[in-house]
Amino acid sequence: MKKGTSYHTDTLAFYDENAGEFIAGTLAADMTDTQRRFMACLPPCARILDFGCGSGRDTKVFLGAGFRVDAIDGSAEMCAAAAAYTGVPIQQMLFSDLNASNQYDGIWACASILHLPKNELAEVIQKTEKALKVGGVLYASFKYGTYEGMRNGRYFTDFTEEKLKGFWEETTNMQFFDMWITRDVRSDRKERQWINLLARRV
Repeated sequence: MKKGTSYHTDTLAFYDENAGEFIAGTLAADMTDTQRRFMACLPPCARILDFGCGSGRDTKVFLGAGFRVDAIDGSAEMCAAAAAYTGVPIQQMLFSDLNASNQYDGIWACASILHLPKNELAEVIQKTEKALKVGGVLYASFKYGTYEGMRNGRYFTDFTEEKLKGFWEETTNMQFFDMWITRDVRSDRKERQWINLLARRV
């Protein structure tokens, strides 16, 4: 997201204004299978970037598994809540401000970079590729579908398998090695589907 754009302002405002409700829903969401799938790709004591950490749910899991974790989020309210929940500092930062190089064994972008329009998403994915070490792994998830635009106070870019593969090939040299569809793990949203991917920097 870029500062000053209406979708950026509105999306961050949504999370600042609804942080408590959002956190209550996400902390209870069981992401164990996906977390294990990601962690299985990493070496012991790997360094992970939780890229849009939200409540801090996944950061806490990764820390508990012995990984080193840097966590960022664009929302000041979410950063404060995640810091309180995890006991570690959370950096308030926009995705577009990522400027790391060869630092991470894994980047976890769970339901986070889906808030970017495609032109910005492409730039941010390229930044994640640069931030990963060679052989490092990116996990990302998007809502399943073809919609792009504001929805319920936030900007979303959705993907189908075909659309995501085409976008990926045009955007980055990272190699897809896994893609799968899941149902929303929140009990009140079981009808919603998500598309998940794992890709490796080569």
